[in-house]
Amino acid sequence: MITVSNLSYTYPGGDAPVLKDIGFTVERGEIFGLLGPSGAGKSTLQGVMTKRYRRYQGGVEVLGKSLRDWDEDYYRRIGVGFEFPNHYLKLTARENLNFFGSLYPGSVVDPNTLLEMFGLKADADKRVGNFSKGMKMRLNVARAIQHSPDILFLDEPTAGLDPVTAAEVKGIIRDQNQSGTTIILTTHNMHDVDELCDRVAFTVAGKLVAVDQPDALKLAHGKREVRVEYTLNGVNSEDTFPLDGLADNPQFQSILSDGVITTLHSQEATLDQVFAKVTGVALDTEE
Repeated sequence: MITVSNLSYTYPGGDAPVLKDIGFTVERGEIFGLLGPSGAGKSTLQGVMTKRYRRYQGGVEVLGKSLRDWDEDYYRRIGVGFEFPNHYLKLTARENLNFFGSLYPGSVVDPNTLLEMFGLKADADKRVGNFSKGMKMRLNVARAIQHSPDILFLDEPTAGLDPVTAAEVKGIIRDQNQSGTTIILTTHNMHDVDELCDRVAFTVAGKLVAVDQPDALKLAHGKREVRVEYTLNGVNSEDTFPLDGLADNPQFQSILSDGVITTLHSQEATLDQVFAKVTGVALDTEE
């Protein structure tokens, strides 16, 4: 769906590029994450791919065509959910969807269908200025998909949301992906990446440091060990065993046959630990 090659970008009047020789691909139907702390360049990268920033060096190909060759038809093929929802606050939810839907020449999903899908049916005729942040974010995603785009760009879709609302938004993202939409998720939230993304790119200081599946990254940088807490002969104990040859380990077999296991944990790294190890930057530095 997307091929980026040797991409660099410098803001007008800037002295140094904020994107530096970036290259990656996004496959059809996957959720691809751009994970990095504040100032890493991930939102700028999204800005290039959504044609907001056009004076870039290198190549970007989307849906088999150079981004430079796309005209306004491009915006009918993509949907964008910005980090800060920019609704018309004096209009109702239904009026917002009707207005933005009218900007597209083709058919769009009926606003009533979207409002019900996103749990906003009861608030359809309420002014958006009276919405909570979670309601605004759900309406933001609804607006981004109302024209059934092939590619959906989402920037920090769960930022500032309570756990329940964040889970609802992530469920909506999964549903859109399962319906065939390719999704680019820009975030500093490792939990969103862990739960949603098929692949993730670590972004730091304008560069992509690593690109892989989240589980593959955790396994590659973790320990091939398992930690066991157990009770054997009335004594509570804890031991660590190598995963390789575990089935033939006599001590582990003794615990299984004669003891009671309390907990059993493999020692793969967490995604934030991998990020810090690979990049030298901690994700919790995000403001």
